[in-house]
Amino acid sequence: MAYWLFKSEPNKFSWEMLVAKGAAGEEWDGVRNYLARNNMREMKVGDRGFFYHSNIGKEIVGIAEVCAEAHHDSTTEDPRWDCVDIRAVKPLARPVTLAEVKADPRLTEMSLVTSMRLSVQPVTEEEWRIVCALGGIEP
Repeated sequence: MAYWLFKSEPNKFSWEMLVAKGAAGEEWDGVRNYLARNNMREMKVGDRGFFYHSNIGKEIVGIAEVCAEAHHDSTTEDPRWDCVDIRAVKPLARPVTLAEVKADPRLTEMSLVTSMRLSVQPVTEEEWRIVCALGGIEP
């Protein structure tokens, strides 16, 4: 299993909105960055990802799961853009803020710190375990 981080502005698409989609999940559409798209092309069904509220909150709030591998993004006619579908798995017991991630010396190389603008990022297994522990859940 691989681990990822999905960033979303909560006033546009929040954790609560993903939860409301249920088991069917939601297409992670609208990504127009080649590296983020390529990250999605590497994803497999069952991969897990942190759901991060950007701009408002700036915190990791839940765990999502890839429920459909990369396919054409339905929001564009342009064949260059793909996306995956994700569904909510569980919320963190407590959100982990960007400030906490930046302050933790074990997370200095995490993409959330080094590539802050990238909307779909890889997460290492060690980073996954650390953030889960900070969020009060088992990895």
